[in-house]
Amino acid sequence: MHETSTISAEEVPNNISQRLLDKYNEVRNHTLTICAPLRTEDFVVQPIVDVSPPKWHMAHTTWFFEEFFLSPHYKNYKRFHPRYAFLFNSYYETVGERVLRPNRGNMSRPTVDEIVEYRKYVDAHMREIIPTLSNELLKLLELGLNHEQQHQELLLTDIKYILGHNPLFPPYDESFSEVLDSERSSDFVAINVGIYEVGHEGDDFNFDNERNRHKVYLQAFEIQKRLVTNEEFMRFIDAGAYQASKYWHSDGWAWVKENDIYAPLYWHKIEGKWYRYAMAGLEVIDPNAPVTHVSMYEAFAYAEWAGMRLPTEFEWEVASEHFQWGERWEHTNSAYLPYPGFQKADGAIGEYNGKFMVNQMVLRGASVATPVGHSRPTYRNFFQPNLRWQFTGIRLCKR
Repeated sequence: MHETSTISAEEVPNNISQRLLDKYNEVRNHTLTICAPLRTEDFVVQPIVDVSPPKWHMAHTTWFFEEFFLSPHYKNYKRFHPRYAFLFNSYYETVGERVLRPNRGNMSRPTVDEIVEYRKYVDAHMREIIPTLSNELLKLLELGLNHEQQHQELLLTDIKYILGHNPLFPPYDESFSEVLDSERSSDFVAINVGIYEVGHEGDDFNFDNERNRHKVYLQAFEIQKRLVTNEEFMRFIDAGAYQASKYWHSDGWAWVKENDIYAPLYWHKIEGKWYRYAMAGLEVIDPNAPVTHVSMYEAFAYAEWAGMRLPTEFEWEVASEHFQWGERWEHTNSAYLPYPGFQKADGAIGEYNGKFMVNQMVLRGASVATPVGHSRPTYRNFFQPNLRWQFTGIRLCKR
């Protein structure tokens, strides 16, 4: 499980700004560390719309600080390039026009070297301005750092998709392990019926979609202490479940048929044996490792086949203190909706989460790609039910 950094209410502003300056340097350097194993050609590839080129992630996270800190708050600041705001804005409508998401891979220019220089330029100015920021802007800075950490996870998973769909199956990093030393017991944890509180409370960092903390009523349930394994999922495949409509949502069944889905992402059957592409390269599937890169459609179908169900996000949160988590993002059977009292902030920051609260499902926990300090039990990740390029897994509840 990952640790969460906090800003104590007792810290004086100078201490906060120094701690955030240190964190700024750490986070910004970590993005470059992630990119270090790549070759120049890897930085530009965009094989599908959901995957952004690594070069774009490097530039977009830099644009965030230039757009929300340097341009409005650094006196006489000169933008590194007048068109970068158009190239590297992601989805902030209130900020201005942008390159459409499917076209990010078309930008052979600016070069990788130019993006590295862009990062150096912005970082130098940010290091000057951080000690002068108000408390309000320091809070925005912590949001910006968590935003970059989100992109670090996306960066890793996008790199895996890029390399994993190369016929050569080149490894990203042969030392990168996708398995943690986590719970492997098949026991279930029993949670009593009752009224529980969910959602974030306290002064430590959190996203607006984790608030407000509120009460929920839960029926008694039992949730498994470990995740579904590769071996268990192989039985699902061998039983012909990908060819049996009775286990699937209607939309999920249509997705299976239209896309010829027959196994989790990155699985390949070679001479009668299952292999998978991992960050360390092509490898024989470990039957005891937790299955990963499955969509919510697949998670639901597996649960149906197994005579189980997926937990709701509130069941997961209440039970999370009773099992280990953080190896895979865990699918829930909860739609991504606002909590009671949720309010979007004014301006561009209000676009961060609220406008995506439709047609998406909640995932809980964290994964092997999640940066240290960027997870907590109340964190609400969310994706469309067909997506599976993240390190996603399955935890079951008894019916």
